Amino acid sequence: MIDLYTAATPNGHKVSIALEELALPYTVHALDLAAGQQKQAWFLAINPNGRIPAIIDREADDFAVFESGAILLYLAEKTGRLLPSDAKGRSRVLQWLMFQMGGIGPMMGQANVFYRYFPEKLQAAIDRYQGECSRLFRVLDGHLQHHDYLAGDYSIADIANWAWVRTHSWSGVPVDGLPHLQRWLAQVGERPAVRKGITMPPSTLDRHASADQAEQFAREARKMLETGQSKDA
Repeated sequence: MIDLYTAATPNGHKVSIALEELALPYTVHALDLAAGQQKQAWFLAINPNGRIPAIIDREADDFAVFESGAILLYLAEKTGRLLPSDAKGRSRVLQWLMFQMGGIGPMMGQANVFYRYFPEKLQAAIDRYQGECSRLFRVLDGHLQHHDYLAGDYSIADIANWAWVRTHSWSGVPVDGLPHLQRWLAQVGERPAVRKGITMPPSTLDRHASADQAEQFAREARKMLETGQSKDA
C-alpha cells in the first residue's frame, strides 16, 4: 500500500495517474494548501521541501519519496513498467521527463502566477512566460508529428507532460494550430487510468469547472502569494 500526499494540481495528478496506470493500491491524503498543511512539521518529516506530492511506500519499510519526477521514477522502477529497461529507451523517457521538470512545469507555473494569481498585471512577465510555454508546446507538437507518444511506448514521460499541458488554458496559452499536440492530449486523456487519476483528488482546473470555482482557486493562490507561500502547481 502507498500513501499519497497530494492536492489537485498538475504535479499531484502526475503521481495519481501513474498509480492508476500501474494498478498499485494507494490511499489519498489530500492536503489543504491554502491552510498551509504542506508546511506543518508532520509533513516536513516526509518532504523537507514542504511541497506536494509525496508518497510513503508502506511495503518498503515506510520509504518516503518526494518530488514528482522522482516519485514517477520510483514507481516505474518498482513495477518494471512505464520505463524501458534498455539504456537508450530509458534515456529517451528521461529526456522528455526532464523536459517537463525543467521546462513545461516551471514555465507554465510562472505563467499561472503572473496571468492568474499575481495582484498586479505585469504584462512583460505574462508575455515572457506565456511565450516560452508556446515555444515548448511547439517543440512537443513537432516531435509528436512523427511519434504517437513522446518516447516510444506510453511512459512516465507522457504522464508528466500531459498532466501539465492539459491545463494550458489556465496558463492562458492556446494550443490552436498544434494538431499533433492536440491529438496526443486527446489520446492520453482517453485512457481510463488517466481519467480516474485526475479525480484523485478532483481539480478545479478541469474544463468543466465553473467560473466561480476557478475564481475561488485563484483567490486562494493569491492569498498564499501575499503570505509568502507559493501554491504547489
